[in-house]
Amino acid sequence: QVQFAESGGGLVQPGGALRLSCAVSGSIFIPYRMGWYRQAPGKQRELVAGITRGGDTNYADSVKGRFTISRDNAKKMVNLQMNSLKPEDTAVYYCNTNPINYAWGQGTQVTVST
Repeated sequence: QVQFAESGGGLVQPGGALRLSCAVSGSIFIPYRMGWYRQAPGKQRELVAGITRGGDTNYADSVKGRFTISRDNAKKMVNLQMNSLKPEDTAVYYCNTNPINYAWGQGTQVTVST
């Protein structure tokens, strides 16, 4: 069973940056299409960035130009570089396949606040 372990979240001021990491286990290869999702309090979970094994990416309009998704297939890691963070980026961030095929990990909390 494929499992995900997210890390790298924290408290950052507006305009700051964080780098999130997702370690994939339980599979020889990272699934073909992966994504980073987030869920803010009182809101539905949403896809913020996706990436294929070949490196093709897509982003939610709200994060385009600020977030960059990447993957290291050999290390079985999927990363999310987040720059120019805004208070509205505050959420718990998760990784999973895109579309979703496996149970969610514990997520990592990102809080953007002064």
